[in-house]
Amino acid sequence: MAKQLLIYESAVPVSATSHTGVSVESNTSYAFSAGINAVPLMAVEFPRAVAEYAVVFAADGDEVMPVAVLGIRNEQNLYLSSDAHWKADYIPAFIRRYPFVFSSSADGKSLTLCIDESHPGVNREGRGSALFGDDGKPTPYVDKVLEFLKNYQLQFERTRVFGRRLKELGLLEPMQANVSTPKGEKLTLGGFMVVSRDKLRALAGETLQQLAKNDELELLYLHLASMRNFNDVKDRLIGALADKPELDAGGGEGVAEDEAAGPKRQPARGKAAADV
Repeated sequence: MAKQLLIYESAVPVSATSHTGVSVESNTSYAFSAGINAVPLMAVEFPRAVAEYAVVFAADGDEVMPVAVLGIRNEQNLYLSSDAHWKADYIPAFIRRYPFVFSSSADGKSLTLCIDESHPGVNREGRGSALFGDDGKPTPYVDKVLEFLKNYQLQFERTRVFGRRLKELGLLEPMQANVSTPKGEKLTLGGFMVVSRDKLRALAGETLQQLAKNDELELLYLHLASMRNFNDVKDRLIGALADKPELDAGGGEGVAEDEAAGPKRQPARGKAAADV
């Protein structure tokens, strides 16, 4: 699914040397996310996210992570309005943390706060919230950003454990979603996995009990319930084509790709398929 670099164009470490006098002005534009069709989703986000997004799973090597589907085609976010506002009540934390992000050291033992200097809100005219005070120390705004990112990192690690458990239990199976546009174009979204209801029902009682105790069984059923939101993704695509009919012309596959959860543009060829 869409790699982080598709959002972060020039992320650099935040430092008093480089960023004294720099402020960040908040705005409601999410234009930076126009080129992604899926984002990682933390397990803690499921209860709110499943009301509006199809939540699936994607793998990158041994890692399995949940992702929220944003579009069918590559590099098309259907949750953006024409003026780059977000068209859903809940905005995934992966999106909300921009323009900030943690960069991990080579050994993975330390994290560095970075900022994407290409963000239009980054300025030296004093608009918005300053990163450093006159004393050269981080402002309360930066402290708040750090708190958010530390919590995000904690939830990311917890979600990785959840993904590993699903893989170990063998609950996941490949799936693809097929969409037909009004002009007959056939689109396929693949490269992701869903929980098999049959495999879930076949689990031993002790395993189900442990999943319930960890609140993970609830997450699985929330994920399964979210599959109906593929219909909303389809409707958003049809709406986008109605606004720009020139887009409804011969196409390829829309395949998700992401740093934390990453099929590499290879459509799934599994047993399950959903026509939406």
